[in-house]
Order: sequence, then C-alpha cells, then structure tokens
Amino acid sequence: MPRGDLFPEIGPFETGYLPVSGGHVLYWEQVGNPRGAPVLFLHGGPGAGAGAVHRRFFDPSHWRVIIFDQRGAGRSRPLGSLEANTTPDLVADVETLRRHLGLDRWLLFGGSWGSTLALAYAQAFPERVNGCVLRGVFLGRRTEVDWFLHGVAALFPDAHAAFAGFLPEHERGDILGNYLKRLTDQDPAVHMPAARAWSVYEGSCSTLLPSPDTVTSFAQDRTALGLARIEAHYFANGLFLPPEATEGGLLGGMDRIAHIPAEIVQGRYDVICPPRTAFALAAAWPSARLTIVPDAGHSALEPGVRRALVAAVERFRYGR
Repeated sequence: MPRGDLFPEIGPFETGYLPVSGGHVLYWEQVGNPRGAPVLFLHGGPGAGAGAVHRRFFDPSHWRVIIFDQRGAGRSRPLGSLEANTTPDLVADVETLRRHLGLDRWLLFGGSWGSTLALAYAQAFPERVNGCVLRGVFLGRRTEVDWFLHGVAALFPDAHAAFAGFLPEHERGDILGNYLKRLTDQDPAVHMPAARAWSVYEGSCSTLLPSPDTVTSFAQDRTALGLARIEAHYFANGLFLPPEATEGGLLGGMDRIAHIPAEIVQGRYDVICPPRTAFALAAAWPSARLTIVPDAGHSALEPGVRRALVAAVERFRYGR
C-alpha cells in the first residue's frame, strides 16, 4: 500500500546510449522490475539532467522505470549542445526511446520542465500514454518565463538581485538576452560564471526554506552549464511551442488528452512555477486530480512534495 516517503536507493539493471538526430547521444537507464509496468521519468530544466535520487519515487518491485537525460543534459552528449535542441526534438526522442525499448504504453512522470515535456509528448502521442504524474507545472506561457526572469524578485529579492547583478548595470534591461550571449560564448571563463549565477538563482528559489545542499547541487559545473544554457535557449525561443501557444501554452491541446488520467502535485509556495499554473491545468483536465502541498515550494525533494508524488504513483499502481 502507499508509502510515506522515497523508496530505498537502487541501481539500474540496464543502461545505454541512444544516438538521435543533430549529433546527440542520449543516456538512458532502466530500474526496478524488468517485467513491471513502464513509467518514464522526465527531468526538469530543460537541461537539468536526472540523478540517482529520481529512481526512488517508484516501487522497484512493481515499476519498470525508464530514466534518460535529455539533449545536452546530464550524461547525454555533447553537454550543453544547442544544436537541434527544441521541444519537437525532445518529443521525438521520447518516442524513439519508447520504440527502442519495445514498449507499447507508459506512465509519464515529470516535474517543472518535465511536466511541460510530458504534456507535449502526451498531446502528440496520446495513444502511448497510460497516465501522467506531474509536479510544479510549467505550461510554457510567456507570462511564466517573465515571472522567472523578473517576478520572482517579489519574494526572493536577494536572490534576484544577485542574478541580475551578475550582469553590468547597462545590460540588466535585457537579462535573458545578455545571459544567453554569455552562456553561448565558447570560452569557459565567460560561460561558466554565467551558468553558475543562473543555476544558483534557480536553486536558491526552489525550496520553501533555505537549502544549502540544493544550492550546492545546482552550482556544480555539469548541472549549471546544461541547465542555464539550455534553459535560456528555450526561454529565448518561446519554448519552441507554436506561436499560437505563446499566451496559453499547452492548454490549447488539452482536448487531445482530456481522457488520460493525471495526478498533479503542486507546492503551495512554489515560486519557480506558481500554483496558478497548476490550477489552470487542472481546470482544463477533467481526468486530473490536483493535490496542493501546504508546506512546500518547487523542489520535488521537499518532504511534503515527495510524499505526495509517491502517493500519486501508488494510486496509479492500485487503480487510483
């Protein structure tokens, strides 16, 4: 029956690298029961990569857990590459991985950008999706990007001041453009300090209470470069969603997945992806259940969020 926290640490039973278009090679792994119910973990960012802790949301006796690092992220190669790195490319990669592993359908599990990619894939391939478990919902709307770049200052003025203050004063009128210019510079002496400043900003605002461990993990070079460069690239290009999705994000395609069951978990004090976005998604999704965690921010690893996510996955296991 449902647990209260994460499952014990576990290693993969299979790992591999999958070549895809644009010179990218994706790292993937499988964890748990090789004959179990398939579930795909989609990491955030875009560009953040997946880690060993993400295996622990799923009971390994029941689930066949598939985890991969998206283009330019984590253990995928080349790190930080923006070549052929768009939302349609990532959706195609998910489908390529499904076929590679010989799976018919799977449950999707994604938080933050992972929720965006889960929705985009489900809307493109609804017949391949058994259900969705989403956390810290991000729909790709312009207002959500503007909030991250500017609005967060209302609640984290110190973190935002450090983020904006990394740039010379005359460049702060275009935070995104001037960060992207640095992040895409070939010189590590230019792009790495910018990557760390961007990533530390996000990590500093991701938890309800200060979490030095979270900030430290975001500041690591591999995480920072993939996250900051790819995130800025996506933000500057409207998340590579159709032009008509600029205002409504992925809400416009909800008719295609209205029948698919979903669990939405949202921290009440999520500053990175504020709750109003999850409310909008739940209102447009008749088959979704929304759980608000009253004492949490954005991070999947905050106690209340991780308990709610484990419980949501277990409900799919036991038929909701």
